[in-house]
Amino acid sequence: MPQALDMTEFNALAHPRIQTVPGFYGDRLIDGVIIRDPPLYADERGSLMEIIRLNDEDMNAGAIKQIIASCSYPGMIKGWHLHSVQEDHLVCVTGMIKCVLFDYRKSSPTFRTINEIFMGEKHPRAVYIPPGIFHGTKNIGLETAVVIGMPSLLYDADAVDERRVNPLNNDIIPYDWGCQME
Repeated sequence: MPQALDMTEFNALAHPRIQTVPGFYGDRLIDGVIIRDPPLYADERGSLMEIIRLNDEDMNAGAIKQIIASCSYPGMIKGWHLHSVQEDHLVCVTGMIKCVLFDYRKSSPTFRTINEIFMGEKHPRAVYIPPGIFHGTKNIGLETAVVIGMPSLLYDADAVDERRVNPLNNDIIPYDWGCQME
C-alpha cells in the first residue's frame, strides 16, 4: 500500500491558483471594472449572443461612440495600452483570449492589481474597462480570435488618447504573458 505524503512536505508545496469566479484570476476585481456574462441563445441553426445593451448603466454602455473588430492570430499579444479619458468595452466573439488588466491609477483602492479574464466562444463575456487601466489581450486559442471593441471616444489620429508599453519587456507592469503551468 502506498505511503501517504508527509504533511510537512505537502504543506511546503505551492497552492494552485483558484478561480473563485469562473474564467477569472485575481485576488479581487479591479475597482470600476465590470464583467458581464451576456446571454447566448443556441439551437440547431446556430447561436446568437447579446453583446451589450446600450441602456446598461453599470457598464456605461450609453457612452459607446464606435464599434471596431480586432483580429489576432494564435499566440499573439495586443497590448499593453492605456487611456486617460476613453472607456473600453470588449467582447471576444470568435476564438478564446486572455484579457489582462493592470490598475495604473494611483488613487485607486486596487492600484497595481492584476486581473486575468478568460473570454470567447467557450466563455462569452463582456468587460468594461475604465480609464487608467492598462489592458491587453493574448489569443490563447488555435484559430484567429475576433474581439469587438466599443470605445467611448471616436478615434482621432491628431489627438490619440492612448499610451503603450512593450508587453514583453517593460518596468511598469509585473506580468508574464506565458501560460501559467500547474
